[in-house]
Amino acid sequence: MAATTTRPGKFSGLYTGTGAFDIVGKRKIWYAFFGALVLVCLVSIIFRGFNLGIDFTGGTQIQFPAAGAQGQITTTQVSQVYEKSVGIPAASVQSAGTGASETIQLRSEPLDVGQTAALKQALFQELQPLGPDGQPSQQVISDSDVSGTWGGQITRQAIIALAVFLVLVTIFLAFYFERSMAIAALVALLHDVVVTAGIYSIVGFEVSPATVIGLLTILGFSLYDTVVVFDKVRENTRGLLGLTRRTYGEAANLALNQTLMRSINTSLIAVLPVLGLLVVGVGLLGVGTLADLALVQLVGIVAGALSSLALATPLLVDLKMRDPRFRKQAERVAARRARAAAAQRGAGTYDDDELDLVAQKTLGRELRRERAVAAAASTPDRNPRRQPQRSGARPTGKSARPSGKRRR
Repeated sequence: MAATTTRPGKFSGLYTGTGAFDIVGKRKIWYAFFGALVLVCLVSIIFRGFNLGIDFTGGTQIQFPAAGAQGQITTTQVSQVYEKSVGIPAASVQSAGTGASETIQLRSEPLDVGQTAALKQALFQELQPLGPDGQPSQQVISDSDVSGTWGGQITRQAIIALAVFLVLVTIFLAFYFERSMAIAALVALLHDVVVTAGIYSIVGFEVSPATVIGLLTILGFSLYDTVVVFDKVRENTRGLLGLTRRTYGEAANLALNQTLMRSINTSLIAVLPVLGLLVVGVGLLGVGTLADLALVQLVGIVAGALSSLALATPLLVDLKMRDPRFRKQAERVAARRARAAAAQRGAGTYDDDELDLVAQKTLGRELRRERAVAAAASTPDRNPRRQPQRSGARPTGKSARPSGKRRR
């Protein structure tokens, strides 16, 4: 009775890294997915635009303690007082801090001196915020005007920082890796920027200076993940042109599988503190800066991890396969496999699964033979002065064995 061969499960390849997931081979599907995603984001950015915060558009900010003579002051009460006094809804009303240090922050369109004074008077009469002495005081209601030019300066500085970052990354990758890897990594970085900005435009998240800072932060994370994958690709493809074991695309796909679990774990570990920052910033402290920073990092980490795996490496394979040397090497691999398949069919009839197992066994034998040849070539002769023995001569030295006969 023939023994049955148990083949490993699909998801066990996440831990073994044996190339179970054909990401490079299905790169056209990934290209279509990323292309559609980038197109939607660009359309939203062009036609819908961004929900710019007061730091970019300019406006008036009013702040006062959340403790009032009639109890805790809520953001709903403040919004109602503002709309009754000014006639339009406020841009944003949120609470910041906890306990005795909790405050209410109100942001609105630019108000003139008369509107600001009337609003502060209405807030004091309706809500009665308490001062340090525990008594209602209008002096604790502070106001400040934010100029839109300050937000423009932040935008210009962020664009300059992004341009400098991309130039330095290009130089680093070109020297550390090669030109094809530098191009693929830059395309993945631009994808992350466009997708993150597009999601902010689609969902309508408020763009603040913290958002810009977070956007620059995620670029480093995405680059780190791409460099890890490319380093493994370079290791797997070293000396590939002289071999017929696998093509460049197959070696790159194997590198993806070998680093897939590491990329997933790294992304999950990076997302957990960001989620904690988001929960603390929104749920507990109510601080808008923490929420903006956490949102852009959460979106950027997910987009960066996905592009490093499913976009950068397949694009690298397409760039490398434009080189005639790698195309000829792929043809030699296909010819060798065709000869091996013909030989196996001549020996007997096999189905596709059995042919896969035969190919895996053949590949294993080739790898073991290559390792044995490399080990033998790297091992020096321990006794170079040893002279060859004559045929039929008695062995001498420590290697000689007793014959069992007594010498006379």
